[in-house]
Amino acid sequence: MCLGIPGRVVEITDAENYLAKVDVSGVQRTISVRLLEKDMPEPDDWVLIHVGFAMAKIDETEALLTLAAVKKMGDAYATEMEAFDSSAIV
Repeated sequence: MCLGIPGRVVEITDAENYLAKVDVSGVQRTISVRLLEKDMPEPDDWVLIHVGFAMAKIDETEALLTLAAVKKMGDAYATEMEAFDSSAIV
């Protein structure tokens, strides 16, 4: 199963290469925001992340509801967090 996990943008680390640092449940990673180049996220925006890429911007309410829902999925959430934890873009 593939899940999109909400993350809060901490900072844009490399605008030229479309990289941003995000926080997902206390884990911070650098991800690509290239898919959102027409609506670039800014610090404190929420994005939906899958395999190291921001797929969409979402609002905070949707982000928190989605996080609560995926946490209830148990193993699927743990698997996705493990993938996120090891998917940093350097």
